[in-house]
Amino acid sequence: MAERDDETLLHTLKKVAAVLKQSEIPFALGGSFAVYAHGGHSSEHDVDFLIREPDVDAALAALEAAGFTAERPPEDWLVKVYDGGRMVDLIHRPIETPVTEETFTDTVVRPVDAIHMPVLSATQLMVHKLLSFSQHYCDFARGLPLARSLREQIDWERVRKDTQHSPYAESFLVLLDRLDVVPYCGTADGRGTP
Repeated sequence: MAERDDETLLHTLKKVAAVLKQSEIPFALGGSFAVYAHGGHSSEHDVDFLIREPDVDAALAALEAAGFTAERPPEDWLVKVYDGGRMVDLIHRPIETPVTEETFTDTVVRPVDAIHMPVLSATQLMVHKLLSFSQHYCDFARGLPLARSLREQIDWERVRKDTQHSPYAESFLVLLDRLDVVPYCGTADGRGTP
C-alpha cells in the first residue's frame, strides 16, 4: 500500500478516535496500526478498534453524527464505519471473546500521530494474531513481521499460555524458534525445559 494511503487511513483513525474519546466510549486501538503505535511493522493496512458490545449503538450514532457511514455486516462480531472509501472495523468480539473492561486494562496509552489513545498491548496483539489462525486461514507470513518487530515487548510465556489450545499457534511458535526469532520453551503447556 502506498504511503499516501497509509497517511489517509491514519487521518481516518484519528477522526474515529477523537469521536470515541469525545463521546466517552471506551476503546482500544488494535490491528496493524496498534503494531505501528508500538513501533513495529505489520504487513497489513487496516484500522481496527475494540469496543464493548453494549457500546456499539452509541459508537455508531456518534460516528454517523460526525459524518461517517455505518454498516452492520452479516458477521456478528463487528460493525464497520466508512470515511469516504476508508473502512474502520469496530470489533466487539475478537477471536470469539467479548471485549470487556479487562480488555482495556491490557492496553498502553501511546501517541498515534499526536493523539494519545489506548493501544492493545503487544502481547495481546500477538495472542489475537495467533488465535486468528485456523484450518481456513493460516498465513504465517502475516504474523512474522509483528513477532519480529515487537518481540522485546511481548510476554512470550503469556502468549504460549493463552494460545496453548491452538495447534496453529504452537506451530507458529515452533517456527519462530527455528527462525531464531524467539526461543521455544518446550511444550505449549509450559512443562518443557528452556
